[in-house]
Amino acid sequence: MLPALVVENLPRLIRAIKLLATDPRPDAAVNLADELAGITAMVAEKFTNERTADGIQKALHLTVGGVSLGLEHALMHEGDQAALDFLVEHGAEHAFQAGFRLIRDLSQLPEDALVGEYDQDPVYVQRRLRELFNDICNADPHKNWNGAEKYALQLKQRKDVQAIVRLANWLRRHNDRGPVMDTDLNAEGVIGVAIIFAIEGGGGIVARTGQKNFERFVRSVRKNKPDFEAGWAALLAKVPVQHHEVLIERINAYRGGCTVIQEILTRTSMKKLFEQLENYAGSELDADYD
Repeated sequence: MLPALVVENLPRLIRAIKLLATDPRPDAAVNLADELAGITAMVAEKFTNERTADGIQKALHLTVGGVSLGLEHALMHEGDQAALDFLVEHGAEHAFQAGFRLIRDLSQLPEDALVGEYDQDPVYVQRRLRELFNDICNADPHKNWNGAEKYALQLKQRKDVQAIVRLANWLRRHNDRGPVMDTDLNAEGVIGVAIIFAIEGGGGIVARTGQKNFERFVRSVRKNKPDFEAGWAALLAKVPVQHHEVLIERINAYRGGCTVIQEILTRTSMKKLFEQLENYAGSELDADYD
């Protein structure tokens, strides 16, 4: 059996530096070395420990990754010669700042659909930035690096979460009983409540509920036996088109996988239905019984 082929994928900065040996431009190597030393010193001061060898080495790795990420973003599928030309013409600092901006912007996107007040705390924001910078841009000059792919994956994941959070915030603002103003947000819970209550029909938007309102809702559905699909269509008609993709995806999931919807027309007890609702709504339920 033949051994698996290992494709070398060194950081883009290192691949560009290897071309310096045959580059005819005077002082290109010296200027690049000076720039990289300066960036490494800055990273060591702000992000690692400039007083230890380990801190300096880690700062070097972060510099290599930061510059490489900036080059990957600026040049996409262009070759290593294009990367060297970029470094000589625009400077390593320019590439590093581009890479760091990507990390900073990524850190400001929500990680998951549970959003709390602490997410905007400056200390937490700075810690989140540091963690992402270390996770994505830690690039050993002598080893393969997949930071650009890791960044692209996290960007997609976080944009997907952002779309969920934005839909939930819209539903909260347009809640029929008045806007829900809590700083803590369970975005999936908000969407779940809205989809479940939409089966009652009428196009109402329920972003948060309590046990009393849920019991009224169950009695209404059992009495009137509304067309669930018509209720979802009415909800969809009220929601702006930019949120439709997320909402349609969730409606499709709830249509066949939500026990509250599946059992609401059966003899399942109110107590059990409310317990099931808790699984979907989570913290978006009000405690309205003593």
